[in-house]
Amino acid sequence: MVSYKELGLVNTKEMFAGAIKGGYAIPAFNFNNMEQMQAIIQACAETKSPVILQVSSGARKYANQTLLRYMAQSAVEYAKELAKVSHEALDKKGE
Repeated sequence: MVSYKELGLVNTKEMFAGAIKGGYAIPAFNFNNMEQMQAIIQACAETKSPVILQVSSGARKYANQTLLRYMAQSAVEYAKELAKVSHEALDKKGE
């Protein structure tokens, strides 16, 4: 079984503890397709915000569970890519 930490995820207890300490809220968004997920991840990466990705019961009724799981897992990788690009851009500004 794959650990959630291996996927780049955190458990909600840790996530909410950080939010309470930092005085911020954590948004939870439903996604039904790649475009929605991409927009959610881009916005959260730009604002450096944590996020909870959810899939509505309606989406679970018509979508394949495996595809939904891999979309969520790919969201983590996409967020890492965006963070890397952002970090590299900041490094170039400082040169």
